[in-house]
Amino acid sequence: MLVLGSASPARREVLRSAGIDPVVRVSDVDEDAVAAALPAGSAPEVVVVELARAKAESVAAAGDIPADCVLVGCDSMLLVDGVLQGKPRTPEVARARWAEMAGRSADLLTGHCVLRIQDGAVAAVAVDCSSTTVHFAAPDPAELDAYIATGEPLQVAGAFTLDGMGGWFVDRIEGDPSSVIGIGLPLLRRLLGDVGVTVAQLWGHPTR
Repeated sequence: MLVLGSASPARREVLRSAGIDPVVRVSDVDEDAVAAALPAGSAPEVVVVELARAKAESVAAAGDIPADCVLVGCDSMLLVDGVLQGKPRTPEVARARWAEMAGRSADLLTGHCVLRIQDGAVAAVAVDCSSTTVHFAAPDPAELDAYIATGEPLQVAGAFTLDGMGGWFVDRIEGDPSSVIGIGLPLLRRLLGDVGVTVAQLWGHPTR
């Protein structure tokens, strides 16, 4: 069984579309506190991986998971001009970020952490980061106002989605589209293999 340590409907739908119906458990990690505790100058890839690890470990520590499962934590951030951007949360911040992004490209980083749980304990761990280059369109002011008014960009990394209304403003990507949505299937398959689990073992496993 696969446990997804995330409240993201988009991540859940990526897995469901790929044949896995995950058990969802949400972590209570303070992402800002985790990032602040990392060594100064940590690479962006390290930041998203450690945030993903913190989420997975938080769900594992809470104990409300099957004794035998695979637990996956993820964290996505947009790297623009060397600066990581998470969720804007307010219209003002979202508008400022789009002023930086419009007509340009940036890298969407998604950290992944996979914990193999056996007999209620962590038996194996695998972590890595995927990077996908996103080429943004330049929405006109009315389009951007309307998009921000929907509320969608306020609660997603980088103030855009690929699989939602934000997709209208993405010209193209270089890399894995599922990673941009929040959970990279090619990378997750490799990490599952690293902890001794195949995708075929997870297909069609009933949620309980």
